[in-house]
Amino acid sequence: MRNVFWLTVAVVFGSAAIAALTVGAAAVHASFQDPLAPQLPVPRFVTLASNQVNVRTGPGLRYPITVVLKKEGLPVEIVKQFNGWRKIRDKDGDEGWVFRDLLSGKRAVIIIGGEHVMRDDPAADSRPVVKLETGVIAELDRCTEGWCRIRIAGYGGWVERRNVWGVLPEETFKK
Repeated sequence: MRNVFWLTVAVVFGSAAIAALTVGAAAVHASFQDPLAPQLPVPRFVTLASNQVNVRTGPGLRYPITVVLKKEGLPVEIVKQFNGWRKIRDKDGDEGWVFRDLLSGKRAVIIIGGEHVMRDDPAADSRPVVKLETGVIAELDRCTEGWCRIRIAGYGGWVERRNVWGVLPEETFKK
């Protein structure tokens, strides 16, 4: 008789544990849903939030890693989203999937197409501030039709929009 009691208790507690795990798993799954994702435009630019970001062939941990990006603040373009995963494209056109928590909403740009002058005002004849080489990453403040205001290493100024990567052609960005 005593064994039957313990078996009944074990079945009841076992069922409760399974129910708790099921509810817990559903809660964890719900926490990975991205309620804001449908409201954010695609494509859009963001930056890497870590010095080590695994880029995968598909939207999930089961997909193989194709490359590890090791530059926090590097701008990337989100081209697709699936649940908590974002398909990103880098400046060279390479694409892959990363988990959304490895991305930041901070904005940055990369200088492209040779050496360019950062200027004091958004005009080709304004005072030069500093020369910028291809590949330099700068924090993005705002953009107008033809110019973007950036900051780097204590300097702030304007560069022609066509000389940066990290802003959509039609985008007017203001921090």
